[in-house]
Amino acid sequence: MVRFIYKQKNRIMVLSFLLIVTGFIAHFGYQNETIFNVTFMIASIIGIIPIALQAFQALRVKVISIDLLVTIAVIGAFIIQEYEESAIVTFLFLFGAYLEQRTLNKTRSAIKALTDMVPESALKQMADGSFIEVDVDDVDVGDILLVKTGAKVPVDGMVISDSGLINEASITGEGIPVKKEVDANVFAGTILENGTLQLKALKVGEDTTFGKIIELVEEAQDSKSAAEKFIDKFATWYTPLVLVIAFVVWLITQDVPLAITILVLGCPGALVIGVPVSNVAGIGNGARQGVLLKGSEVIGDFSKTDTIVFDKTGTLTVGHPVVTKEHYYGMKKADVAPYLYSIEKESGHPLAKAIVNHFKDAKQLTIDHTDVVKGGGIKAEVSGKTILVGNQALMDSEGLTLSDEIQTEIKTLEQSGHSIVLTALNNKVVSLMGIRDEIRPGLKKDLDRIKKMGVKNLIVLSGDNQGTVDVIAKELGLTKAIGHMLPEDKAAYIKDLQAKGHVVAFVGDGVNDSPSLALANVGIAMGGGTDVAIETSDVILTNDNINKLPHALGLTKATSNNMRQNIFIAVGVVAVLLVSLFVGDWLNMRLGMLIHEASILVVILNAMRLLRFKIKKS
Repeated sequence: MVRFIYKQKNRIMVLSFLLIVTGFIAHFGYQNETIFNVTFMIASIIGIIPIALQAFQALRVKVISIDLLVTIAVIGAFIIQEYEESAIVTFLFLFGAYLEQRTLNKTRSAIKALTDMVPESALKQMADGSFIEVDVDDVDVGDILLVKTGAKVPVDGMVISDSGLINEASITGEGIPVKKEVDANVFAGTILENGTLQLKALKVGEDTTFGKIIELVEEAQDSKSAAEKFIDKFATWYTPLVLVIAFVVWLITQDVPLAITILVLGCPGALVIGVPVSNVAGIGNGARQGVLLKGSEVIGDFSKTDTIVFDKTGTLTVGHPVVTKEHYYGMKKADVAPYLYSIEKESGHPLAKAIVNHFKDAKQLTIDHTDVVKGGGIKAEVSGKTILVGNQALMDSEGLTLSDEIQTEIKTLEQSGHSIVLTALNNKVVSLMGIRDEIRPGLKKDLDRIKKMGVKNLIVLSGDNQGTVDVIAKELGLTKAIGHMLPEDKAAYIKDLQAKGHVVAFVGDGVNDSPSLALANVGIAMGGGTDVAIETSDVILTNDNINKLPHALGLTKATSNNMRQNIFIAVGVVAVLLVSLFVGDWLNMRLGMLIHEASILVVILNAMRLLRFKIKKS
């Protein structure tokens, strides 16, 4: 029965409204006081039922809720035969609850929009080579799928034949189609606008990027910020306080209507709804723009950030470096290439990929044994020969002495922004590679925007050489650049910044960034990074789109400001109404309740502005 009544709340509200209108028509149109009183009595009784049930359910768990204030006030008004007041109060309270729920549903539209984009079926290749339409739940990792023009990509996968233009707005927030060819990755929920693709399923169901986005946004919108937690605690003692004040006023003045009015006007409805609606609206906006905020607490921390620390490779740079310079010592390129190609093929580091692509036609050798030297490179055994591939620190740790010629070339390359990869065969350096990575397009402009938002320090920490990071820092206008940093060095540097009172955000994409992402006040992961980095972060920029960082920062600042505005409106209205009861004679229960409910509508409309938030173009 209780559940049934809760489901009928909106219908009760509408019926209550119709009864109130009927009563006013009878009173002012026909001077019929009987119909006037009966309709308002019925409206009061049916309107108070769901409110009283909610108050009772709260009392069962030892919580004195706002519903209890309204219930006592309405019953009191009914007893003193103020039927008009009691009916209007119940209607306005139910109407406020309706507006609250409707707004929450609207602000959660990002979830519904995302869910609606999830494809329900896929064209799966059968044993005979034909493609049959199956439920997307029947697709397994490794299956071959066909995607036609206009269809949604059903899973995360890799293109194995054909090409086409895909709209990735559901993942990145960008509406410009991206061309996908063989070996390119595609994501579930994106739309093939032109062409036909065959792809191999890599991730299915909830494991897809799209599935994780939906899960993260749902968790974020259900979480509570520090402000919301404070308001929850505030309500637990505020409600009893209002009851006590009303009781004391009644004892002193013997004015029952005044005491009842205090109960009604003391309800902090706008305060309770204002903060969560702001948070949910902000998170919903971010989800549509390719910025995933993992919870409401992140909003407060991110909005206060004064220092942002960046990893370099794959974050500030595109992450697809290429070999631009190469030198050989005592061996020909053709003789060194097989060793370099075979060893680096076992590494996932961006510099290793650059070398593999550079020597893609080289012969692959059998690697007997490899050891990864953290922050240095790789030590391998190939056919009884010891091969070192890595930076100068690796060579120094192994006791190799570099000639003046090699040191001069290293210095020249580092000054021009190159990363250095040395190769040594049986303790003799045989090659030097200069590798460069391009800075992400438009990043300088985005970082300038971030500075204007109040972030004082922009710092890059990299395991790369100092010359390379200095070049990057100079081009982007960063505050500081430090090279030769191991993962533990980065974490220690962040701890030092925090100890000095800075609120630090760290942006990275690799496994080695995970300690820093977890340690920073706000960890920001590139969506195309490793699963470990994404799991330990607080904010995700989908599809490696660091250009969304200004929007993310601006959104959290706007959301925090919006929360403060709503708290000021809510507290201010209640304070003015309560004071007006004692210093003036213009305020009655009906007018006060109307103003009170109007304040709820104001904070809701204020929060909904966040759904349309966009960073200003400079």
